Amino acid sequence: AAFLFSLESQTTIGYGYRYISEECPAAILLLVVQLILTTLLEVFITGTFLAKVARPKKRAEGVRFSRHAVVSPRLGCLALQVRVANVRRSLLLGCQVSGKLLRAGLAQDGVSMQLQQADVIFRLDGGTDSPFLVLPLTFHHPIDQDSPLAAVALGQGRAGDGVRVPDDAFELVVILSGTVESTSALCQARTSYLPEEIMWGYEFCPVVSLSPSGKYLADFASFDRMLRVPGME
Repeated sequence: AAFLFSLESQTTIGYGYRYISEECPAAILLLVVQLILTTLLEVFITGTFLAKVARPKKRAEGVRFSRHAVVSPRLGCLALQVRVANVRRSLLLGCQVSGKLLRAGLAQDGVSMQLQQADVIFRLDGGTDSPFLVLPLTFHHPIDQDSPLAAVALGQGRAGDGVRVPDDAFELVVILSGTVESTSALCQARTSYLPEEIMWGYEFCPVVSLSPSGKYLADFASFDRMLRVPGME
């Protein structure tokens, strides 16, 4: 009888002839405590279930970055370019790409070493900073005088074989943030590029084309392919 009364209270299906009256205040207190505890338990179980279903880490595996970053002229100045794609059917909304340039340097005391971090701002042509990741997109960072890569570009852009930027010891971390359409959960994916993975004097091959029926097509077989830029050998 006690279990049945507890079940009826939690599911609010009604008591029938049994009900709590003011003659038994202890039962009223017990009912209130039970409702609070069972409500918290339901919230915890539901939240755990949704967290397992959403699996933002698993969703991040559906984001693909280009194997190399490339540096080539763009809109009148050199630009570092990174290609990103979503390989799953579910959309990623409000995508933003940011970067951090990590390198070792001396602290202010001039003796100890510290990890220096500089922001690398990526842009996207098309009039929006938060695009839908429907087709492969190429984000670019202009290497101007305010860029943290300016020193690297001046040191290596004119020297060497026009292929790589191996001068300084640094690592470029690229982070993509977006919202999963189905669950509205925040998804983050990241990759990094070492100096030997930044290809100087190259640009990405086109991967998006238009079919005769008017549909956009993405050729993922050419996702990592690059072309040498004439005049930058």
